Parts: sequence; C-alpha cells; structure tokens
Amino acid sequence: MNTYSNVAASKNYSSEDLVTQNIALVKRIAQHMIARLPSTVDIDDLMQSGMVGLLEAANNFDPARGASFETYAGIRIRGAMLDDIRKHDWTPRSVHHKYRKVAEAINAIEGETGRAAKSSEIAARLEISVDEYHKILADSSSSRLFSLDETLDEPTLHRTPPKSDSATPEQELFHAQFRSRLAEQINQLPERERLVLSLYYERELNLKEIGQVLDVTESRVCQIHGQAMVRLRGVVAKW
Repeated sequence: MNTYSNVAASKNYSSEDLVTQNIALVKRIAQHMIARLPSTVDIDDLMQSGMVGLLEAANNFDPARGASFETYAGIRIRGAMLDDIRKHDWTPRSVHHKYRKVAEAINAIEGETGRAAKSSEIAARLEISVDEYHKILADSSSSRLFSLDETLDEPTLHRTPPKSDSATPEQELFHAQFRSRLAEQINQLPERERLVLSLYYERELNLKEIGQVLDVTESRVCQIHGQAMVRLRGVVAKW
C-alpha cells in the first residue's frame, strides 16, 4: 500500500498530517496543468490555489466513502485550480465563438453520419481550410477550453457538500449516469484521440512526450487533443 493509501485508510491522521503528506500531489497536478496553459499563468499561483483545495479535502475527507485520499484530494485540487483560472479568463471572445461553431459542425456531421466526423468534413462544413480548422483547435486548446477537467465539471462535481449536507441520492445517480455516458463516449472516439487522452490524463505525459510516442509534432498532438475535447463537450452540453 502506498503512502497516500496509508494516509487515507487511517482515521487517526489529522487534517494537518493529510496536508503535509500530500503537498507533492499539489505540485504534480500543477506541473501537469501548467503544460497546457500560456506563459502568463504562473505555476506558483496554481500551487497556491491547489493548496486551498488540499486543505478543503483534508477537512472534509471521509474514509468511510471508500475512495483513497489521493483520488479525493486530486479532484478538489484540480477543481480549486480551475476555479482560479476561470476568475482570470483571458480567452478572446473570437476564440469562444469559433469553438462553438466547431462544436456545432461536429455535432451536425456526427448526427447525420452516425460516426466520428473527419477533419476535412468539419472544415468543409465551416467553409474553411483544414489548416484554418487546425489553428482553431490549437488556439482553443491553449485557451483551456478543451481541458478534460472542465469537460467533467458538471455542477457540484468538484465541490463536495459540507459534512452536514451530503449529496442526495438523485445527485449521486446523476453523477454516476453522467460519468457512465462520458466513458461510453470516450470509448467511441477515434483510436488516436483515445490514445492521446490516455497518455495525457492517465499516464500524465506532456504534449511533447506524446508527440515522441506517436511520431508527430507537439502542435499535432494539441490538435488531436482539441478535437477529442470538442466531441466530448458536445455530449456534456446535452446534459
């Protein structure tokens, strides 16, 4: 059993112990997240907001729920970082507008064909070149629009209720159904998009490392990641 599991499994640890033993988790999540954010975002700011999430996790963690503290704290830490990024949303409106157009095009094509839309089809629907379409994906991805953390961020997902006010059965059912539907949609993504998501979010490789694995450029990985995210956000919108 690893350090995090040992910490989570025991009720004898104080919240201060949980925080002290998991500071490295905050740093790891911040380093992973900063890799897809612009240079204007400071990693120290992410670390600071992540520590707030860690403190909240330590104060609210209940080992009786069955989850390890690392898993529970990771959700709260990422949520706190995303909340801080949202407060300083520097994304131009034009990027949001183009993103919505791409999402609409993908949803329309996939609704008509019953399969994953191809880049050439999406570009044709938008009446732009494939290169222009790829640039939209890159701009949107660097603007944090296509973060899987945000794709998963349906109401209350990152914000666990206070100890005295646990989630209702209806909320728990909704979250379970949401995650199940999203998992199904991820499995239906084109193989290369699934692989990029797995390497990025499960193996925690950065875009450059994924490019080396796939033998493509870092910008191409960014495009693949962005296209996968816009497909998934189309599913989230329906919820």
